[in-house]
Amino acid sequence: MNLPRARDFVEKEKQFHLGFLPTEQSNPITAQLSSAIAADVKTGLDMLLDVDARMHDKMLEVLSSEQFARLTSAMVESIRGDGRIFFSGCGATGRLSILLDACWRGFWQRLGQQHPDLARRFDCADMESRSVSVMTGGDRALIRSVENLEDYASLGRQQMKEWRVGPRDTVVAITEGGETSSVLGTALEAVDAGAKVFLAFNNPADLLAAKIERSRQAIENPAVTVLDLCCGPMAVAGSTRMQATTIELLIAGGALETALHEILSDKLDVAQLQTVNSAGGAARRMAGQFANLVAALRRPENLSALAELVRIEQSAYESNGLVTYLAGEYMLDILTDTTERAPTFMLPPFRKSDDTSSPPSWAFVKNPLLETVPAWSAMLKRQPRGISWTREMYVKHGAAASICDNPPRLDNAEIYRFDIGNEENAARWSSSHSVAIAVLVGDEVAACAGESSAFSAATRAMIAGREVQTVLLAFGAEAKACETWRKVVHIACELPPTAIELWRRIAVKLVLNTLSTATMARMKRIYGNWMAYAETTNKKLVDRAVRLIRQFTGLSYEDSCDELFKTLDAIAAAGGQSGMPTPPTVATVERVLRQRVGTACQEQQQSLTV
Repeated sequence: MNLPRARDFVEKEKQFHLGFLPTEQSNPITAQLSSAIAADVKTGLDMLLDVDARMHDKMLEVLSSEQFARLTSAMVESIRGDGRIFFSGCGATGRLSILLDACWRGFWQRLGQQHPDLARRFDCADMESRSVSVMTGGDRALIRSVENLEDYASLGRQQMKEWRVGPRDTVVAITEGGETSSVLGTALEAVDAGAKVFLAFNNPADLLAAKIERSRQAIENPAVTVLDLCCGPMAVAGSTRMQATTIELLIAGGALETALHEILSDKLDVAQLQTVNSAGGAARRMAGQFANLVAALRRPENLSALAELVRIEQSAYESNGLVTYLAGEYMLDILTDTTERAPTFMLPPFRKSDDTSSPPSWAFVKNPLLETVPAWSAMLKRQPRGISWTREMYVKHGAAASICDNPPRLDNAEIYRFDIGNEENAARWSSSHSVAIAVLVGDEVAACAGESSAFSAATRAMIAGREVQTVLLAFGAEAKACETWRKVVHIACELPPTAIELWRRIAVKLVLNTLSTATMARMKRIYGNWMAYAETTNKKLVDRAVRLIRQFTGLSYEDSCDELFKTLDAIAAAGGQSGMPTPPTVATVERVLRQRVGTACQEQQQSLTV
């Protein structure tokens, strides 16, 4: 190795060398994903869903476990004992934490609106506030993870201190890999505060404890109950936004459903529980229900529907158009998938409303019925919670100089600069190749898809005078094409009703994860089943990039690291990247292979002249 930075990463950052973890490895089922989906979209889609289907056994194991029973009991004890349920995470699991919080809050809000007679038996406002989401970087990170903050356990501890977590509380810390420092920090701070602490992750607990010191400290802590959700490699290597967060949503959401049923049973009879879609023993059925849902998505008619969506999005992007999703109740689910596309596939991130120079994000989401400020509250089921940390706070926690010298803006004012409401955003409709896709689920379809509905009228007002293709993506219930929705794509699947609408959430997640991944694979942003177009904004991503370079060049880990940092130094010397750059991983692989071909040619020429 020639570069000091590369040498330092290889020798001093071994705790971030994560290639031994299943979540970071290539899944043999999808090893040929990029070539398969290039040849036939439906074959590639089924390949992706096959990986989802194989999670059934692990789901059943965890749902039947003592640890799961302990989690639901702890949640019930906290709610009955005037405590709170915390969900903490970072990146994809941070967004999951916010979604779980919104699911809990949404139930109590609907109860008050739809069943006021039953709601009077509870203090709904108080019950709603008993759930708390703690995402590394605060709610601003819902849009985009804040660079490098996940590397600091002390910052996770700080967030929990600000919430004054205590003995009455239950804390569910969720980290896909089991090694995210900031999330582990939230768990350990909760232990110190005397809370009931659960740690969920997707790699083998014994492997993590043996290899990674920061993980071992949490896993072997007797006050922490471990939920080992390891279900093997992801469909795309390292893309834990897919299977990892799906099983986490099912397990954490299943525990929340179970705990909620017990709380409601204190004051409601069986008939009343059925009215609010709360059933006893729901967790026992969940693994089978998940298997049924994935099987439904793999039916020929649904694969054809998904393939049509892939073609619509791919055509829009390749023609310099944009995709804007329109949503109401499931806006948070859609925002989660669309914002995660940027770091996963190195696409332009969401653009602030007053930014006219950065390229717009390829995909975005808007609520056609509300302006931005109320749209944020409607989506989160509460007001956003930004963070206003000063330089002194970051210095106190030993953050990197780049963070201390330029503290990220994470407050609510910054959050509101992302206009997810119905305000004018001309950039999204400037191309005739742009597409508006409404996502409606279950009874939303009947309420919103009709030509005379407020949702359709608001959509027409939003795109008035623009040549924009309109598509309605309907889950469960069918809809007909109309003047507003020229094309209807129907996902035919059963969505069992539950109190927190868990199956609707999981169905939307599976479809959007599969759609976005398949589209990017068709656009050659995936090599085999590796995220070739990925960023290097933290140590874990640097390690992943090094391993991808090794995979496609045959170099050693050390030499691959050296070559990556050569590329990063060249980018920095050129003043950074702009527009749609070639990612450092791809640039490095291409440069190494070109040099190898050039060397071979030179050697051949020399042999001919001897």
